[in-house]
Amino acid sequence: MTTDLLLIVQIVLVVILVIAVLLQKSSSIGLGAYSGSNESVFGAKGPNAFLAKTTFLIGFLFIVNTISLGYLYSSAKSESVVDNILDTTNVVAPEATTTPSQTPAK
Repeated sequence: MTTDLLLIVQIVLVVILVIAVLLQKSSSIGLGAYSGSNESVFGAKGPNAFLAKTTFLIGFLFIVNTISLGYLYSSAKSESVVDNILDTTNVVAPEATTTPSQTPAK
């Protein structure tokens, strides 16, 4: 249940992080050209400082969520795939109880 919620949060964080990165001003402007003139809303430096802090915060939350998902998934599964492979190689094949069929004479 908690892993499902964290997985949904992970997907939402990825989408928000991609949007925040694309909105930042770059040499080719990117999607920042479509954000409009928001300099009065975000302060004298414009949206650059706000978007940089937001991107850092979202990136930090993404890393924390990834680590917690990894921990929950690893603690939920107590044995690895290698353990399952090693357990199946020690199994002895059952003895054949039927006799082989005889080929008819020609």
